[in-house]
Amino acid sequence: MSYILTTQCADDVGLIAKITGLCHQHNLNITRNNEFVDKDAKRFFMRTELTGEPQSNFLPLLREILPADAKVALHNGTKTKVVLLATKEAHCLGGVLLKQFEQALNIEVQAVIANYPILEPLAKGLNVPFHVISHEGLTRSEHDQQVGDLIASYNPDIIGLAKYMRILSPEFVQRFEGKIINIHHSFLPAFIGAKPYHQAFERGVKIIGATAHFVNNELDEGPIILQDVTPVTHAETAKMMANMGKDVEKTVFCKALQLASEHKLFINGNKTVVFS
Repeated sequence: MSYILTTQCADDVGLIAKITGLCHQHNLNITRNNEFVDKDAKRFFMRTELTGEPQSNFLPLLREILPADAKVALHNGTKTKVVLLATKEAHCLGGVLLKQFEQALNIEVQAVIANYPILEPLAKGLNVPFHVISHEGLTRSEHDQQVGDLIASYNPDIIGLAKYMRILSPEFVQRFEGKIINIHHSFLPAFIGAKPYHQAFERGVKIIGATAHFVNNELDEGPIILQDVTPVTHAETAKMMANMGKDVEKTVFCKALQLASEHKLFINGNKTVVFS
């Protein structure tokens, strides 16, 4: 059977030898390995693809030989469970659901939760449960509590914000810390906040882009996962830029979810380590 072992901890001498040596003792064959050391933060990251059948004491033994702060996990081939949040725009949500239908992503979209019913036909047409939790008449914290409780009932690995146009409360972000991936319609850190294409148009930019990032309590400033761009000219209006940007947003969002599903993402302070 195939597994992916992920390791992150304080850097130390001989970590790779310790990990691979234990794999050898358990008759696990390493088919691929990626490692990275952040020399400034003195942090070690490693992703290891394995075949074989690890014994039940493999992870406990691994933790014993690694630094005390080590975070290790062994992932089998199970699809990554995802709950998507949406508002009114269909392109990112539709892109993910279509790729799931085509079995092109290693994810299982458990449900879509939206604050408007507009996208319900899209989700249900592809046999994905759809829930509406309106924000009307609720405070931000009250709405986030209801959305969070529904998310928790699915117990997903990742929460994807598929153009979910609401600012999340600090309580919500803390509740799902390290699990929330957003797609921002701009090449961050430029043009944060609302109407980035209008901001880009006013600045006369020659490229527009999209950024997938983990969510923290600073608006659009969480650790960046993936970015891409497309060229524009003086002839494009802000509306034309926004339409062009939708394809980039959809592609970047889908790729970010795929990286998460393949356990290639590590949060490293306000940055990420992303293995190819």
